[in-house]
Amino acid sequence: MAEGSHGADVVVVGGGIGGLANALALTRKGLRVRVLERAHRFGEVGAGLQIAPNCTRILDHWGLLDEVMSLGVLPESIVMKDAIDAGVLSRLDLHDVERRYGFPYMVIHRSDLHGTLLRACRRAGVDLVNDVTVTRYEQVEGGAVAVHEGGREFGEIVLAADGLHSVARRMVSDDEPVSSAYVAYRGAVPIERVAELDVHLKDVVVYIGPRCHFVQYPLRHGEMFNQVAVFESPKALAGEEDWGTPDELDGAFAATCDQVRAGLPLMWRDRWWRMFDREPIMDWVRGRIALTGDAAHPPLQYLAQGAVMAIEDAWVLSEHVGAQGKARSVDWDAALAAYNAVRPEHCRRVLTTARAWGKLWHHDGEKREWRNAVLRDRDVHDYSYVDWLFGPTALTPEQLPPMFAESNGGGMRHTKNYTNRT
Repeated sequence: MAEGSHGADVVVVGGGIGGLANALALTRKGLRVRVLERAHRFGEVGAGLQIAPNCTRILDHWGLLDEVMSLGVLPESIVMKDAIDAGVLSRLDLHDVERRYGFPYMVIHRSDLHGTLLRACRRAGVDLVNDVTVTRYEQVEGGAVAVHEGGREFGEIVLAADGLHSVARRMVSDDEPVSSAYVAYRGAVPIERVAELDVHLKDVVVYIGPRCHFVQYPLRHGEMFNQVAVFESPKALAGEEDWGTPDELDGAFAATCDQVRAGLPLMWRDRWWRMFDREPIMDWVRGRIALTGDAAHPPLQYLAQGAVMAIEDAWVLSEHVGAQGKARSVDWDAALAAYNAVRPEHCRRVLTTARAWGKLWHHDGEKREWRNAVLRDRDVHDYSYVDWLFGPTALTPEQLPPMFAESNGGGMRHTKNYTNRT
């Protein structure tokens, strides 16, 4: 579509979970949205996702929760164990979580969540365009333009959902992705493959160990079993280019418990994901161009909030648009300012807390013993460290909840102090 043709009110660059969520949310407010995706077809690569109540609440608002629940699993608990001795350290009762927050905690295959959003976009009439690689963004009178080899796409706003290596982010920051020196291996296999293993079939289980952790949970109504192995790469720390290789995977988990080592042979060993995030930035908007999803706030994975934050971004912006009550004459400057006033601060909290939580998971020696004691001391009904995450998504800065407020005796207070220090 040539510049100035006004075929869309909003152009979204990137057709991942965040891009589709924005397209759906704004279309539901009466806007015409075009999504530009560089790949030949829309799809997602990966395995499992955890989506907390702050996300399932929004999916319910969009009328998608029933479909998502039909594709995913509602685990009974999140169980944290020591990766060396397999001892239970802490547990989150997910039935009680749903009672507290009003919406469930789910696990789902990434492609199933993406597929749900894609189908909803098609039903809503979103213009979905493939094989378009945006290389530049420009401000123009009355809006902005996404520039690609085939032309220039005009929108009253352009939302950049173009991921960790976002082209649009260069307009607001000269920062680069930050390597954690950690790498993730994944594997989702038919449930029959783990029939002889000592695994929990109704829980999310996280084994935390020295410079490594291992996650297991069921997918697709218990028909599949998902595993994630994460470890610090000595090759990365040494500055080598070829890091995170299968020999490092084996070495990282050599001293872990039988349950972890039994699951390692089921991992995909021909691909791995190096773990990067970025420093938080507090301004995501330039004129009529705005960052969203990983382009704005790529996190480390320890709080399982990456896809969730992208969906929250979409909901917040669309709610500020909808509050104006005039779909075809939106005051975009006001809507983007309201979005920019609340989302960067929440996501800053998530990014920095995820880093600290990862450090806590990966302690060794005396620090490991201290961590285990603190986690064992936590009451199962202490929600002081997740209330700020799992509650309703803030639309204004005044609605942002305090972090780590004491509740039920504050059994996690030492962990909170650690998190705040780091």
